[in-house]
Amino acid sequence: MNDKNKIKDISMTPLGGVGEIGKNMWVLEIGDEMLIIDSGVKFPENDLLGIDLVIPDFDYVLKNKEKVNGIVLTHGHLDHIGGLPYLLKELKVPVYGTKLTLGLLEGNLKEHNLLKDTRLKVVHSGKAVKVGNFTVDFIRVNHSIADTCALAIHTPLGPIVYASDFKFDQTPIDGEVADFHKLAELGDSEQGVLALFSDSTNVEREGYTLSEKVVGETVDEIFRDARERIIIATFASNIHRIQQIVDAAFKYNRKIAFTGRSMINNVDIARRLGYLQIPDDMIVDIRDCSSLPDSQIVLLTTGSQGEPYAALTRMARGDHYHINIKEGDTVMISASAIPGNEKFVGQTINKLYRRGANVIYEDVSGVHVSGHASQEELKLMLNLVKPKYFVPTHGEYRHLYKHAALAEKTGISRDNIYIAEVGDKIKFTDEKIAKEGNIQSGDILIDGLGIGDVGNIVLRDRKLLSEDGIIIVVVTIDKKGNILVGPDIITRGFVYIRESEELIEAATKRVKDSLKECEESNITEWSVLKNTIRNSLNNYIYQKIKRNPMILPVIMEV
Repeated sequence: MNDKNKIKDISMTPLGGVGEIGKNMWVLEIGDEMLIIDSGVKFPENDLLGIDLVIPDFDYVLKNKEKVNGIVLTHGHLDHIGGLPYLLKELKVPVYGTKLTLGLLEGNLKEHNLLKDTRLKVVHSGKAVKVGNFTVDFIRVNHSIADTCALAIHTPLGPIVYASDFKFDQTPIDGEVADFHKLAELGDSEQGVLALFSDSTNVEREGYTLSEKVVGETVDEIFRDARERIIIATFASNIHRIQQIVDAAFKYNRKIAFTGRSMINNVDIARRLGYLQIPDDMIVDIRDCSSLPDSQIVLLTTGSQGEPYAALTRMARGDHYHINIKEGDTVMISASAIPGNEKFVGQTINKLYRRGANVIYEDVSGVHVSGHASQEELKLMLNLVKPKYFVPTHGEYRHLYKHAALAEKTGISRDNIYIAEVGDKIKFTDEKIAKEGNIQSGDILIDGLGIGDVGNIVLRDRKLLSEDGIIIVVVTIDKKGNILVGPDIITRGFVYIRESEELIEAATKRVKDSLKECEESNITEWSVLKNTIRNSLNNYIYQKIKRNPMILPVIMEV
């Protein structure tokens, strides 16, 4: 795609990942061809009752599936690859990514029975690949997961650099420093960088993000001082963190056990691909830990976010299958709370203390560092790449706004900065960056095996049920509309019937009187009868106890 005259339109559209944390996905269009960058999930907030995951709306992509050349991935976190199984059920195109990224994706695809039908193409950082007619450079950067890459996608107006989630770690665990040379080469090229899309997550933090090696030093101190069991909860994808924990366990002559599905799976994948080095004789089954002295045990687990059914949370409650917290345990939570999870993490920490554990967590010790760039690194990325246009990504609106202001300080004109909303089609020309229109976008909710079958009405009903409960009114009528049995009132989550008999009896009488009036007026339509039941109860219940339960009439005809 080097002929400037042949292809007129260049646009980028976010289907997620702007104005929110997670669900990262972008669509690049040049002429009649498309390239997809990442496809992630977002974990539900508290108001999405019962929802398991949130994925992007793929409608625009699927309507144009014949234009899609392929999918390129920046790294293996679920907020960047978790949506792919749902997309690849409908879209059969090759997927490009680094070895660990695709290794982690394979596990997700297996669960959805898609692995055999998906073409996975391994790319090494520092290399360029052709994805259909697109040329894409995979550029090494640092993050909280190994094998993370920024992307440079070449267009007739110059490369678009998608900086992914990143930080610049000068002393990375694997020795793989970010490819400053390639970023600077792009910025200093004759054509120059058309646009930079850059991580905004930590834009509110001044200075530089600490190196992952800082955590290793803290881990070593904890292992040196601990006399009983050590239990560590961290993100299962943070392979470098896990390697440092393994190294400390080896140094202090401890065996290591793993628990939590994602932890076990990710460790197996990372060992198989050569990203994690653990001697076989160091690993013990969690069921065999009781046969070893406590001073020789390290347990690595999920649950750093206080998830109700995660392994650490179960241990803190005392209902884990194999190991529970006891006095003298050292528990290290090596992660920061994702926004919205602070309450759950706090509850878990309190339970751990109640059981006599010595708890070490981010607020009181250096057991976690971020994988995202702070202000000085964000400025460095801008100054290396020297983009003509800038679009902040990966963050809530305040993060995008502050990143835009930071870019202005580095010399980018405000007219050349665009703060995107999900669905904005952003068009690039030699003269300007501007919104060309909107495409269908938003959230698709995953509930169990259901995809998109839960909408606002269902969520409203769930909210109502959770707050005020339900009243079910059962009536049996004959074909002429005469009441044969009932009305009978059943409640769930509303009041305890044995202590509210007077209220229920009065409510039953109101329904019976209203239905009697319908019977005398020869009204037999079920819809009218149901509305009559609702109307007879709504105002009465609210007047009596100031609640608005869901009222569900059930009419049976015999």
